[in-house]
Amino acid sequence: MALQTSSLRATLSTRRLALVIFGLMLAMLMNAVETMIVSTAMPRVIADLNGLDRYAWVFTAYMLASTVAIPIYGKLSDIYGRRPFFLGGMLVFLIGSALSGASQDMNQLIVSRSIQGLGAGGMMPLSQAVVGDIFPPRERGKWQGVIMSLWALGTIFGPTLGGWISDNWGWRWVFYMNMPVGALTLVTTGIAMPGLTARREHTIDYLGAGLLAAGTVALLLALSWAGSTYAWFSFQILGTLLLALVSYVLFLRVESRAAEPIMRASYFRNGIFAVSVIATFLLSAGMFSNLQYTPLFVQGVIGASATSSGAVMTAHMIAFMVSNVVTGQLLSRMGRYKLLATGAFVLALAGTLLFAVMNIHTTTAQVTRNMVLTGLGIGMGSLFVIVVQNAFPHSELGQVTATLQFFRSIGGTMGTALLGTVLTNSFQSAFQSNLTLPLRNALPPERLGEFQNPQVLLTPAASLQLQQNLGALGPQGERLFEQMVPVLRASLSDAITSVFTVCAILMLLGLVATLFLREIPLRSTFDSSQVPPGREEAAGVD
Repeated sequence: MALQTSSLRATLSTRRLALVIFGLMLAMLMNAVETMIVSTAMPRVIADLNGLDRYAWVFTAYMLASTVAIPIYGKLSDIYGRRPFFLGGMLVFLIGSALSGASQDMNQLIVSRSIQGLGAGGMMPLSQAVVGDIFPPRERGKWQGVIMSLWALGTIFGPTLGGWISDNWGWRWVFYMNMPVGALTLVTTGIAMPGLTARREHTIDYLGAGLLAAGTVALLLALSWAGSTYAWFSFQILGTLLLALVSYVLFLRVESRAAEPIMRASYFRNGIFAVSVIATFLLSAGMFSNLQYTPLFVQGVIGASATSSGAVMTAHMIAFMVSNVVTGQLLSRMGRYKLLATGAFVLALAGTLLFAVMNIHTTTAQVTRNMVLTGLGIGMGSLFVIVVQNAFPHSELGQVTATLQFFRSIGGTMGTALLGTVLTNSFQSAFQSNLTLPLRNALPPERLGEFQNPQVLLTPAASLQLQQNLGALGPQGERLFEQMVPVLRASLSDAITSVFTVCAILMLLGLVATLFLREIPLRSTFDSSQVPPGREEAAGVD
């Protein structure tokens, strides 16, 4: 299998190879535009459909579904080939996009986003696995940098495009925009991507996949509900956590006996893999906090438009793209990765610390500076895919890549769920703290409740409606509105900076983890026997 796969590049004509790379780049573009365009549009979405309490769930549902699907895609693609699952995942993604754009309330949107996520679970890991099928580890850095550059290019234009579409066409079109790019990607990859190069006997670990899905769903539900929907020590949260624990224990037991486990526990005996999983998990949690909460800060606290917040996100993604491409070139030239891995967290930590000290006086230029720093760090973090692929035999490339991607995705999902809870609780606490006693006494209870949601900061329509409601109080109502808006801005600012404080802690932990990353030279061929003597077992070589 390894020999046949390693010769795959030789079987592809230059034209077909170019089409494969182009198709993968289009998939990255679609994935990136989706991530960034939705982040920028979300303040408009919650203003239209209501539901700040479910703000994080629009992201959580997407990542939860993709997280559960990732290891399954990886395992099945090792057995049947990458092509059918890459194309099938893309088709499901497009169906979810159409349903998201047609959603009439937050619950419909959340369900539609989960369908999108089921499709997206195959796009990123299988794109990286296809690159691994074609190029040996030493060459993968530069080619992954090229492919990911279009992902970054999409994220550069995505925020500004998302803001402009939200301001001018309406937020629904941020989902419909996926359709033409997706159709072109399906045609290109359907024609050019090679099929399975070898067949073998196999068994599919359905029970393991089901237990993994059950545990992951239960854990993320508990983190999303805790402190907002239910108290941390409520029966619902403790019961859901217990379900997650039991599912994971059973999953480990099943995997230890499965003929072909969906996720090999033996991978974690490889120190390089274990450290890379921890680092990727933490970096992903920090990345999604930037993507989700920076637009909310720019639009809600600073008071800028969705288009302006998109421009801020553009600076972040330019930094990401430059960092990703340069890191890929350095990996190919140096054949070493530990210094770059440590540098990624140093930059990400610096940027996140600056985010954590923002306030209502922070300017758009300062937010942009912070985004550039974090973008440089997060862009360098893509090297962990190559680091892990280099430490395992090529016959397990799809599964090990998907396993790493699973933990990257679950890091982002858990981070989103946890940070969404931090945002909700911090906002309510900050609002009560910032609200002066005279204002509390002057506002009728029903009007005070209307201010306990920052929606009024996000759209002129919501602001006008609240002003009209207060107009019943006469001239005093106008003065109360003018006094309450700064309270709302300060409370939202405090809540978002609390989120970034937690993120800074995660980046610090990631930095510490990279200090324990063992370094072995990047191989220049597909032959896993190049692993240094005495390290075959640690590298997973049979």
